[in-house]
Amino acid sequence: MRRRHGMADEDLIQPNAENRYQVTDADLPLSCPMPGMYLWNSHPKVYLPVEKTGEAVCPYCGAHYVLASERIA
Repeated sequence: MRRRHGMADEDLIQPNAENRYQVTDADLPLSCPMPGMYLWNSHPKVYLPVEKTGEAVCPYCGAHYVLASERIA
């Protein structure tokens, strides 16, 4: 078992560990990781088309994004 700064690997919190994020029109265009998330230990930025269906899942980390606003078609 590897230890870093006194913690075992299994004790470390993974970046972007939330499973579900509620986003609004202000977050569009939506990218994962979102601004404000730690990027140093994350995956490459990917844009997600959440406005098409109201939901999107990141292909890298599996984060589930739900668009909170009701969009007029």
